[in-house]
Amino acid sequence: MTSEWKIQSLREAGVSLIDCDHRTPPAAESGYPYVAIPQLKQGRLDLSDVRRITREHFLEWTRKANPQTNDVILSRRCNPGETSVVPDGLECALGQNLVLLRADASKLFPPFLRWLVRGSDWWEQIGKFLNVGAVFDSLKCADIPNFRLPIPPFAEQQAIAGVLGALDDKIELNRRMNETLETLARSFFKSHFVDAVATKLPKGWRAGKLRDCCERVENGGTPKRDEPSYWTPATVPWLTSGEVRQAIVTKTDNFISEEGLENSSAKLWPPATTVVALYGATAGQVCFLGDTMCSNQACCGLIPKKDLRYYVYLHASSSVAAFEQQTRGSAQQNLSQQIVADFPTVIPDDDTLAEFDQIVHPLFSRWIDNLKESRTLAELRDALLPKLLSGELRVPAAANIKEAVA
Repeated sequence: MTSEWKIQSLREAGVSLIDCDHRTPPAAESGYPYVAIPQLKQGRLDLSDVRRITREHFLEWTRKANPQTNDVILSRRCNPGETSVVPDGLECALGQNLVLLRADASKLFPPFLRWLVRGSDWWEQIGKFLNVGAVFDSLKCADIPNFRLPIPPFAEQQAIAGVLGALDDKIELNRRMNETLETLARSFFKSHFVDAVATKLPKGWRAGKLRDCCERVENGGTPKRDEPSYWTPATVPWLTSGEVRQAIVTKTDNFISEEGLENSSAKLWPPATTVVALYGATAGQVCFLGDTMCSNQACCGLIPKKDLRYYVYLHASSSVAAFEQQTRGSAQQNLSQQIVADFPTVIPDDDTLAEFDQIVHPLFSRWIDNLKESRTLAELRDALLPKLLSGELRVPAAANIKEAVA
C-alpha cells in the first residue's frame, strides 16, 4: 500500500449505513423486485428468481431504505460480508438481514465503494467483527461503520473504479446480449417447430423419441476417489449436475486426469452435446456444452445427430417442467437415462432441420464466444482488484486496459 493512502473507518470516509425494514411483504405475481440474500451474487444482483411486490408495498418498504445507484447492498447474515452494487435505474426494495452502504462523495467516490468492499482488507474486517452464532454467523449494524480500510486519494479512486468498471460493464453487456441471443433462438424454435405442429404433423415429419435424434445417449461417471492418479494432473473438464443450471457450459469447476477418464465410466462428450441432470435438486435441468468435457454419473449426455444439435437442446430445455414431473424417488428426486432417452418428440424432415441449424448456428456461436470472453474478463478483473486496492499496481499502469475494453 502506498504511503499517501489513509486507513479510515467507513464512517470517517463518509459512508452511511441504512438498515432494512425488518418485515417481509407478501409476494405478488408481478411488480417491483424485493431483493433478498440469494440475489447477491459476485458483486451484482441476480433478479432472475427475485420475489415481486406491489407498488403499495414497494413504497412502504422503501420509506426507510430506498436503494440508489452505486449503493452497496450488504448481507449481514447467512453469507455475511457478501455485497452487490445497485445498478443505475433499478427500483427495488430491501429484504431482511440486508443493509445499504452509501458514500456521500465527500471522501469516497460512490462508484469506487463497490470495489472497496470486495478486497482482502474488507474480508479481514468481516472476520474481525463477525459474530459466530449457533445457527448463523452475523454482523451487527453498529459495527459495520467502524470497519477500517485503506482509502486511496479521490482521483485514484475514480481511476480504479473506471478500470474495473469498464471490465465489469463489458461482462454485463455480454450477459444482456446473450439473453437476446437466447430469446431469438427460442423464438425461431417455436416458429419452426412448435407452431408448425399446432394442428397436425407436416408432411415428412414423424413422432419419435429423443434417442432417435441422437448418435448415442449415455451417463457420465466418477473415477475412484481414493486413487490420486485419477484426479491429478487435473486436465479433463468434469461436469457435475449442479453446473447444469447454466444454459451453456464452457468451463467446469472440477477436473479429472486422463488416467481417471480411461479407468471410469466417464466419457468425453463433444461440443453441442445436450446434458440433462438426473439426480437431486437439479434433476430435469438441461444445459448445452460449449466445449468438450466429461461428467459425473448424475448427468445424461445426448450426443446429437447431424443438424439436430440445436433442435435437441432447445426441445429438451423447453421440456424441463415435463422432466421434473417424471422424477422418481422419495428422499431424492431422480430421473433415469431411459426416461430421458424415451422422452417423446417430433422429428422434422431433413430440409427443415438443416435450415433451422443454419439460422441458429450464428446465434449459438456468438453466445458461446461471449461467455468465453466474459470469463477471461472476469479473471482479469479479479486479478487486478487486489493489486489495485493494495497500491501494488498503480492506475496509470492499468489505464490501457480501460481503453482496450471500451
